[in-house]
Amino acid sequence: MNVPHTGFLLSRQSHDQHHGTAIYYWVKTDQGPARLVIEGEQPVFFIASCDFDCAQPMLERASVPYSYRALALKRFDQSPITALYFHKINDHFRAQDVLKAQGIEVLESDFRLHDRFLMERFAKGGIEFIGHQKQRRGYTEYSQVKLKPADYTPRFSAVSLDIECSEHGALYSVGLQGTDGQFEIVVMIGDPQPTGVLVDWVRDERALLKQLEGHITQLDPDFIIGWNVINFDMRLLIARAEHYNMRLRLGRGSSYASYRQSRNDSGQGFVTIPGRVVLDGIDGLKSATYSFESFALDSVAHQLLGKQKLTDDVDNRMAEITHNFEHDKPALAEYNIEDCRLVTEIFEKTQLIDFLRLRSQLTGLELDRVGGSVAAFTNVYLPQLHRAGYVAPNLPEGGGLASPGGYVMDSRPGLYRNVLVLDFKSLYPSIIRTFKIDPLGLVEGLAHPESAIPGFREAYFDRDKHFLPQIITELWQQRDEAKRMNDGPRSQAIKILMNSFYGVLGSGGCRFYDPRLASSITLRGHEIMQQTARWIEQAGYQVIYGDTDSTFVWLGDECTVPEANAIGRTLAKDINHNWQQKISDELQLESQLEIEYETHFRRFLMPTIRGSEAGSKKRYAGIVGEGESQQLIFKGLETVRTDWTELAKQFQTALYQMVFDGQNPSSFVQQTVSETLAGQRDEMLVYKKRLRRRLEHYVKNIPPHVRAARLADEQNEKLGKSLRYQRKGVIAYVITLNGPEPIEYQHSAIDYEHYIERQIKPIADGILPFIGLSFDQLTNAQLGLF
Repeated sequence: MNVPHTGFLLSRQSHDQHHGTAIYYWVKTDQGPARLVIEGEQPVFFIASCDFDCAQPMLERASVPYSYRALALKRFDQSPITALYFHKINDHFRAQDVLKAQGIEVLESDFRLHDRFLMERFAKGGIEFIGHQKQRRGYTEYSQVKLKPADYTPRFSAVSLDIECSEHGALYSVGLQGTDGQFEIVVMIGDPQPTGVLVDWVRDERALLKQLEGHITQLDPDFIIGWNVINFDMRLLIARAEHYNMRLRLGRGSSYASYRQSRNDSGQGFVTIPGRVVLDGIDGLKSATYSFESFALDSVAHQLLGKQKLTDDVDNRMAEITHNFEHDKPALAEYNIEDCRLVTEIFEKTQLIDFLRLRSQLTGLELDRVGGSVAAFTNVYLPQLHRAGYVAPNLPEGGGLASPGGYVMDSRPGLYRNVLVLDFKSLYPSIIRTFKIDPLGLVEGLAHPESAIPGFREAYFDRDKHFLPQIITELWQQRDEAKRMNDGPRSQAIKILMNSFYGVLGSGGCRFYDPRLASSITLRGHEIMQQTARWIEQAGYQVIYGDTDSTFVWLGDECTVPEANAIGRTLAKDINHNWQQKISDELQLESQLEIEYETHFRRFLMPTIRGSEAGSKKRYAGIVGEGESQQLIFKGLETVRTDWTELAKQFQTALYQMVFDGQNPSSFVQQTVSETLAGQRDEMLVYKKRLRRRLEHYVKNIPPHVRAARLADEQNEKLGKSLRYQRKGVIAYVITLNGPEPIEYQHSAIDYEHYIERQIKPIADGILPFIGLSFDQLTNAQLGLF
């Protein structure tokens, strides 16, 4: 009983049982999987003590059993609270429904029992525990458990899973690959025949599902990974099992897998497999802030690995899968297992499991949690708030008021030489650290404004009573250490967490939302950027643009590269000193602001807003480096946007390079127009755009990509093919004389005038006037054909 063990949290559940509640934590230990059982914990929520006399008869009339206790806790308005405890989770839900219906505010009622238990003990990822030990088949069970946080990192095991099925969801095969590379198998319906991969042949779907259970039990992975594995593979497997009146035993201890759909319209599903974690590659990469033109496996594998799926016929992939199942099962087996391998390689390339593990260790979030910025902040902050004597408020009614955004300066358009970029290092976290911006600090500061730090919108922050500045300081130090150790996943996880703290404080979805908090960050940022620009101007240089945390400084045409670098370093040093002095003199605080000399653009373009002489915002281009290290950088312009054609991207890159190099681009512009009109660049005229909603949800405004998608599915339906675009997706199309048409069903002639006017001309007009040229004058003779 008293021998401590360490483990890492995999899955967590809680439910009612006959004599109370039970919490189940599955953990990975060095000795193998373990299930921790904690019984008798009481769900709790809080109400204002002044409401208790009204609440008591309401709960008695509803026959809800409870107990109560006045605690040394209070609300943010300093009023005392009373805690209501419940024997069962169901009673906890019933009670809050009764009280809310009568207008009584219920605080902190939305925490699941198993999450609160961990949170109040500061347990995140790794834990140390003791309990009565009992050996079960395949795992160890511990009862009467006590646990606390621990620094423990296990070696996880994972299996990559991929299914192949008919258009209507009938299963053909399931591929499994152990990510250690020691195990690969395809379970397939059919008679045995020679194949290039190991195939477990079964007679029908029911047998396939049973064999899947057996292989998962034998492999006993901590993670099941895949691509869209939750909303497609696992959802379909569970649905097919239900079709045969089965429940899939994919969890440890022969427990069942279950699937539930999100209550909102996000389409997100959730899979629970006790003792295992299902990780979707798409969700994981998005959590790690990866961005791709398309998150299709084929596209991501090509971009990250330089590999593609084992079929080139994207449009008829489903038909090819069915054909191979009926006529060439060895080819289908190769295709099935190759998808498993691609997923494994993507996870390894991106170190995705390491990233998700570190995120869990930092925040207490479940390993498979999608998003979760608000939950991460709450997990970290709330236990400390309780120990300071407060309970958290509820979400703001109506979603709260919008907070001011980051500072964006009116730019000075032009074509420049020698532009420096100075960046504040993690500006918003630095502001939080410097000016002690914090939910508790705001409450205490407002109570004693005479000694507090002034914020914005009548905010005041206590100089001593706060948690968030210290939390960020500790994360900052951990990230610096991660950088020194070249630990990319850890550095990225910490960066995402730190940068999310401003966002959640300004979000109506966070219980700590207060417009004074977010405004005291962003408006302080405005003040810092404006003062920084004034100091730079006083030093004799021009600030031509500023955006959130970046300042763009023009040094003039006559400046060598060594001179520019020296000026950048000097400016950064002087600005940091000035802020240290100013903040110390005016507020008696230590500045945590740090500006860095980031980039020297040898040539730089700040364009105008289209159709205006005013400078644009968040759009620019420039050249950095020299010789072989030279790099052309675009920000916010067509070449970095996914909704522009390849023609536009290549034209812009070549045109800007010529202008920056001092070449006359007239003949190049004319040649591009001529070749486009002659049909020599047709393969570059394809638009690719993501459908953000279901097709049926586009009602009033029907943009071109939606019209193309509807045309494609109308043709698919006529030909008896699957409808590809009803539930979102990416559509490829061209603009013809008859409007947008999908490339797979293009019948009309291309509208070349559209591409000249909408793709080439806007790009040319963005830079040619700065060198005294006009697109219209260069191309009038050519366009006279129209």
